[in-house]
Amino acid sequence: MKNQLEATGGGSAEIKLDYEHVISTLENASQALPPLFMTQVFEGINGQNKLEFIEAWLLREEMIRELLNQYVQIVEKNIADTKDNVKTIKEQDEAITRT
Repeated sequence: MKNQLEATGGGSAEIKLDYEHVISTLENASQALPPLFMTQVFEGINGQNKLEFIEAWLLREEMIRELLNQYVQIVEKNIADTKDNVKTIKEQDEAITRT
């Protein structure tokens, strides 16, 4: 995020919100999530063979898939929450500027 910290005459600091840049960055983060989804292995791929290794591999893959799905859900929620917070900050900033 491109926030600038500028000193003002009274020695205090002001943080300026670059709303468009923040929203653009959040959109980029949202677009980066789809490659994290794993497709399921074709269930018939191992036919009638019962190999312990294959069963363990498929179980591990399912656990990784679930973990990735949970991660993506958390990131999507964080992005949505951040967008809402940035929107609120922008609205408050505009309200302060009007008064």
